Amino acid sequence: MARRTPLRKSAGKEQAPAQVGAARAAPRVTATAAKDALHQHVAEYAEIALVLQGGGALGAYQGGIYEALDAAAVRIDRVAGISIGSINAALIAGNPPAQRVKALREFWHRVTRQPLLPPSPWEWFEDALEWPAPLREWQGHIEGLRAIMEGQRGFFHPRQDLLQSPHFTSFYDTAPLRATLESLVDFKLLNNGPVRISVAAVNVQSGNFEIFDSAEQTLGPEHIMASGALPPGFPPVQVGDQFYWDGGLVSNTPLMQVLGGHPKRHTLVFQVDLWNAQGALPRDLAQVLSRQKDIQFSSRTRAATDLLQRAHEQRHILRELLTRIPPGKRDALCDQVAEMARDERYNVVHMIYRDKPMDGQEKDYQFGRRAMLRHWAAGRADTRATLAHVDWFALPDAEHPFRTHDLHRGG
Repeated sequence: MARRTPLRKSAGKEQAPAQVGAARAAPRVTATAAKDALHQHVAEYAEIALVLQGGGALGAYQGGIYEALDAAAVRIDRVAGISIGSINAALIAGNPPAQRVKALREFWHRVTRQPLLPPSPWEWFEDALEWPAPLREWQGHIEGLRAIMEGQRGFFHPRQDLLQSPHFTSFYDTAPLRATLESLVDFKLLNNGPVRISVAAVNVQSGNFEIFDSAEQTLGPEHIMASGALPPGFPPVQVGDQFYWDGGLVSNTPLMQVLGGHPKRHTLVFQVDLWNAQGALPRDLAQVLSRQKDIQFSSRTRAATDLLQRAHEQRHILRELLTRIPPGKRDALCDQVAEMARDERYNVVHMIYRDKPMDGQEKDYQFGRRAMLRHWAAGRADTRATLAHVDWFALPDAEHPFRTHDLHRGG
């Protein structure tokens, strides 16, 4: 029987907040004062959303982020996800607050073991033994190869009929994922609980990008699986009479699911990306493959937030113009403009997974336990560092109603 090791806070080598990425040092204040100030700022928002990008095995980073948010008592009202982000979102929305971190840990422990053969030798040691850098790189290659050959427990396994028929639409069967979701997610709570969830997928036949939202329809395991059905590895998933693939084929970041349309309330968004759009020039073919994925699946957040910022500034101008029209002179069109120009403000706090020296081109399907622990610890450390910048969480003012902050860009 494979040894099960709890996910410890000491797992991985966490960096102190001032050491994470290129972040500038947070202001020096007492822990109690900082926590109180953070909660005062957070209380000003009507909705707090967690936006989770797709990225396969890198999704453990999102688990560490939620753990740190939960430890800081930051409430989450809405989760939006794509691919692995949709699975993490379901684990959050489909469990009561006290059980969410436990459910996330259980999922990541379960899927970081192969279904057949024992764990690789170095997985037994976890953090008790730190291997030299070249060996760590080869560990990643081997764990990625094992995922390809064996699959991952509770997630996917190679199709049994793969060599028996020339007609197949995927290399793997994701039936184990359905069983895992049904065991770890309370779908009644997911659909009727306090956390709204939305996940995205692509209709295979129409090519349309579609959003499944618990505020508009009843979601089941099939909706979550559809959002993560990345071809040709995974088969399309049937929802109703239609078939769907991974939403990341069209857009890998569900930010617009939360911010699209006219604003209705003050909103704080934690956007978690697993792919970094910026990177070094590749020097070999493996780096080319890794960099290709970064560019392909990274978000275009800066362009989207710039557009939304301009839209919010235009709404501010419209509000100013309306004040110059006497109430008795206003007509139905003015009422429509007033509704569109409501004074609601958005604050987007951006966190991006940064590649580690041992990450290779297989980083999104390298589900080894040691890699998972490092990703989780990185998410926890980045979140703690982000929360230390208490001033970032202040409600934007009416003249500048849309703000963005990025830990690794210093603000």
